[in-house]
Amino acid sequence: MAGRPEILFPLFGSLETLEGIGPKLAKLMAGLDVDTPRDLLFTLPHSGVDRARRGSIRAVTPPATVTVEVEVGAHQPPRRKGGPWRVTVTDAETSFRLVFFHARGDWLRRQLPEGARRVVSGKVELFDGIAEMIHPDHILPPEEADDIPPFEPVYPLTAGITQRTMWKATRAALALLPEMGEWIDPALKAREGWPGWAEAVTAAHGPVRQADLDPAAPARMRLAYDELFSHQLTLAVARARLRRAKGQVTEGTGALQALIRAALPYTPTGAQQRAMQEIAADMAAPLRMNRLLQGDVGAGKTLVALMALATAVEAGGQGVMMAPTEILARQHLGSIRPLAEAAGIVVEILTGRDKGRERAAKLAALAEGRIQVLIGTHAVFQKDVAFRDLRLAVIDEQHRFGVSQRMELGAKGQAVDILVMTATPIPRSLALAQYGDMDVSVLDEKPPGRKPVKTALVSAGRLDEVVAHLGGATGAGRQAYWVCPLVDESESVDLAAAEARFQALRAALGEGAVGLVHGQMPPAEKDAAMAAFQRGETRVLVATTVIEVGVDVPNASIMVIEGAEHFGLAQLHQLRGRVGRGAAESTCLLMYTSPLTEGGEKRLAIMRETEDGFRIAEEDLRLRGAGDVLGVAQSGLPRFRVADLERQSGLMALAQSDARALLAADPALESDRGRAARLLLWLMERDRAIRLISVG
Repeated sequence: MAGRPEILFPLFGSLETLEGIGPKLAKLMAGLDVDTPRDLLFTLPHSGVDRARRGSIRAVTPPATVTVEVEVGAHQPPRRKGGPWRVTVTDAETSFRLVFFHARGDWLRRQLPEGARRVVSGKVELFDGIAEMIHPDHILPPEEADDIPPFEPVYPLTAGITQRTMWKATRAALALLPEMGEWIDPALKAREGWPGWAEAVTAAHGPVRQADLDPAAPARMRLAYDELFSHQLTLAVARARLRRAKGQVTEGTGALQALIRAALPYTPTGAQQRAMQEIAADMAAPLRMNRLLQGDVGAGKTLVALMALATAVEAGGQGVMMAPTEILARQHLGSIRPLAEAAGIVVEILTGRDKGRERAAKLAALAEGRIQVLIGTHAVFQKDVAFRDLRLAVIDEQHRFGVSQRMELGAKGQAVDILVMTATPIPRSLALAQYGDMDVSVLDEKPPGRKPVKTALVSAGRLDEVVAHLGGATGAGRQAYWVCPLVDESESVDLAAAEARFQALRAALGEGAVGLVHGQMPPAEKDAAMAAFQRGETRVLVATTVIEVGVDVPNASIMVIEGAEHFGLAQLHQLRGRVGRGAAESTCLLMYTSPLTEGGEKRLAIMRETEDGFRIAEEDLRLRGAGDVLGVAQSGLPRFRVADLERQSGLMALAQSDARALLAADPALESDRGRAARLLLWLMERDRAIRLISVG
């Protein structure tokens, strides 16, 4: 398929092709992320101003915006330098004043000649009982006043761009709208009562009343749907492409899995059993698996992953498990190795620390198939790492892998099955946005024996009590984490706070009892401090947030989070999940400094109410918005211009099923609707999807 279709050329031309936009304005528009007429069309007004013509300013109650025809009366120049210039005007019922600051008199006399009629529109306010309109937004002769829309859309602005510029520019862009076919399923469009595309764009830029600006207005819903549909179509194309790529049939015998089960001290939960079955069925199918395993803290994802790796080994192949950091890779090794050894599976680790002969020996064993399961960091991506028969890649996601890395890893083996694990419960709408190309298994039950964690809020003023309580608990053999707050963006200040807390706790609890880990430490020191805590040599571990991702110390039963109000909900939930893994009753103390902001108060209250990660994630999305929940920068989450994931979450699921259905019926997008959908992909700049279809 060649380049962009000709019908879209005008929309992707230079902004300077639009009337009234020169090089200078075009440059300023970049501040709004607007580089082409197409971008202008997707920059919708966020509010509106009623500028319907009134007979008199008496028709409104100040302060209010009003549009009236007036007769211009006397000018009253400023009495002192820099004072206001006033012009008295009279509408059908009363007189009021127009007020201008720093005005040029000659210009004002030309704009508002005495005795002339003008239509003025602006905000009327009362000052000492006198009605004034300061700097009217519009001053026009009556014959030109039709330029003022009765309901004026208000656009987002950037330095140097005015509402008037945006109004004119968007009108010029609307004149370029091409006639395009319909890519939305006709039954869906009829059921929702959505307008056609061009009609929707025109309506969104020409609201007639306040309700037209609501995300639920039909024109806006339709445009939001187009955006989500094009995104889901892109993911569906990637998914279809991956599934068409011949997968390998990997069927386990169940023998090794039975040995692992026999070594378990407990029975897997129903949710774990279900996920294992879904994964086994995917691996046994001739299509490539591309599955997301989503589970809350401590829901037992590692066991499910191990069973999948055992299936690969039973079938005569190998598996790889990737973690974002070395500390986590070693921890996976620690939790997997005893069970794997019980089943006779050879497990090895490869990180950036492996050098020289040791590394060479591991690579040789891997290439010959003597290592059956490899655990590692992204070091397993390197060119010289070769497997004899790689069947399954498990990625411990932690949001660090986008769609492109998943594809890269898939290229390592011959049609490797991919299982991505995430410990961060994500609201459904976001999970679909980020992982719409995948099938999803959810672990929504806690394994038996995991006790609830008691959560308490404590004000910072009671620090001494907390330290005393900690002394008693550690004396009785318990272990605790003490997380220092992220007060400042600069790590050095945070570090100083952590160092100071570390010294104070050592003074209170004894020299050898307290350890410290922070982001600035060399990895070897960090691992040594973690290991000492894991072995129980240090009773309290003071840490900046390096411990949030998956570190497992079953004996740790107290979590103190200092400055809890500075943390996001997801982060607090992850940190709390570090305790409650052993036999002891666990507590999480959220220490805060008064007064709390409203947001801070809400977050801490939710933490006290529930341990359900999915509910916490939904609340987080409500409080913070989609971009923040995933950290848009590295999440691979597209930036939607119209769609609002918080308020239109239902549309995302609809878009996904619609996109998958369209591709199933028309894989090459050749039907009328399919061709319209290709246009949509070009319009939404989804060039990657287009390349995949045309290659496919």
